Amino acid sequence: MPRPEGCFAHEIRVTWGDCDPARIVYTGRIPWFALDAINAWWEAHVGQGWYQFEIDRNLGTPFVHMSLDFRSPITPRHRLVCHTWPEALGETSITFGVEGEQDGALCFEGRFVCVFTVADRFTKTPPPQDIREIVTPHLPRLA
Repeated sequence: MPRPEGCFAHEIRVTWGDCDPARIVYTGRIPWFALDAINAWWEAHVGQGWYQFEIDRNLGTPFVHMSLDFRSPITPRHRLVCHTWPEALGETSITFGVEGEQDGALCFEGRFVCVFTVADRFTKTPPPQDIREIVTPHLPRLA
């Protein structure tokens, strides 16, 4: 699914400590960058991130699927901008798209699926109504 115009952009400062001996970002850091961007999306749109969901609302959102395609190496030379948007909202799940760019080059694209749970019981649950109302306007419109 193509990235929607004007979607949320989260900037990450890539550092030397994120890199491997090949002088590019260590592969294991890339999912971390994407997850940081998704958490930032929640904070920007709902006013709470995963920590507050879990502790204050007893709402878990564990991941059930992650996929990444790598397009171009990431280095500390430029900021990494992670464009982040909800792609789909199901009965008990949400799918996010994340594309990471540096200096105008697409570095990675990924899809991330979470299931809403009652955190202390680890059982699936529909998303709370306030979250559904916040997410829905950000979903891509089908032609």
